[in-house]
Amino acid sequence: MHNAKANRARHVVALTIVAVALAMMFVGAIMPTPLYPLYQHGFGFSGITLTLIYAIYVLGNLVALLFFGRLADQVGRRSAMLPAIGIGIASTVVFAAAAGSPWLFAARALSGVSTGVGAGAATAWIAELYTGRGDGTAARIAASANFFGCATGPLFGGLLAQFAPWPLRLPYLIYLVLLCAVAVAILFVPETVTNPKRLCEASLRPRLGVPRPIRLQFVSPAVSGFATFSLIGFYAALIPNLLAESLHESAHTVAGAIVCEMFGIAAITILSTAWLGSQAAMFSAQALLLPAVWLLIGAELARSLPLLLFAAAFCGVAGGLGYRGSLEVINRIAPADQRSEVVSSYLIALFAGNSVPVIGIGVLAAAAGSLVAHVSFAAVITALAGAAALTGIKYGPTP
Repeated sequence: MHNAKANRARHVVALTIVAVALAMMFVGAIMPTPLYPLYQHGFGFSGITLTLIYAIYVLGNLVALLFFGRLADQVGRRSAMLPAIGIGIASTVVFAAAAGSPWLFAARALSGVSTGVGAGAATAWIAELYTGRGDGTAARIAASANFFGCATGPLFGGLLAQFAPWPLRLPYLIYLVLLCAVAVAILFVPETVTNPKRLCEASLRPRLGVPRPIRLQFVSPAVSGFATFSLIGFYAALIPNLLAESLHESAHTVAGAIVCEMFGIAAITILSTAWLGSQAAMFSAQALLLPAVWLLIGAELARSLPLLLFAAAFCGVAGGLGYRGSLEVINRIAPADQRSEVVSSYLIALFAGNSVPVIGIGVLAAAAGSLVAHVSFAAVITALAGAAALTGIKYGPTP
């Protein structure tokens, strides 16, 4: 009995370490958000360059997903996590030493690869370390760790930029110390992959696909995830400039706080809605995307910070429900022998949603103005949410 309790306690500690490591990786991914206006002012680049700097992170995610998505299954969770953290450390060093926009492109690309490799390995590790009961609980732990990290990053960066010296250096130096501490802690977490291969023996051949029998069922969660992450990507990438241009609010803490609010509410939503079924969660998110995006347009037109905070709260709830619900639907419909390929295809839709619309908004804003770009974006989100709902109703899996 005593041995069983001690073993369970060790699993809880190990699970906590991996969840914290996962959260820490996303802290670094979102921390630069409130600092972008400072970079723009200091390095003198355009709004289009800013959107491309943001999007290069997602390109790094895609490269990691395509070529290293199966790495942790082959070489073990720890052997994949430690290099991912190492790449995150390299990204942080480049950010801290940045002397121009090319440095930011390099730092963001490294950050994308780090997060792409580390998130997959950590999520699988959490599922294998979780010993309690409850369908989907391990997935909710991983998803909430993701969003809590995304919530902490911009607030951390914004507060240091506002109140501490060296705003473009100090946040990364502190984060560097935290990443090193996480890497040391990971060494003490038990490996869960039996007979892992050596790194030189791992296959890096990309593998993606959706089996023909589930392709129509796949459409709704994939489109729902694309729309959800499009809205999340818009908030995370462009809120600081929206505040400065439309609301004339330049405080870095305000931008960080709004992005923190969105991700924090998303994480809380994931943890507090376990009672809601996967399809119900996904359909609820599709409905909430509409007020979330149009309230954002209203806040821009009315130049209202309270309305923007209200819109961010809607986005957080929609994001939490949309991510959890669509991922659980994908897990339900994916054949066991092709689960990794199907989930990877779903994640491609999410990462594309997180980047492609943001680039489009940046290009359209440069040509026709930010308001036209944002209204067009809202119309596209509305259409995508409707398409996802209709295909989900018609082709969704039976409860």
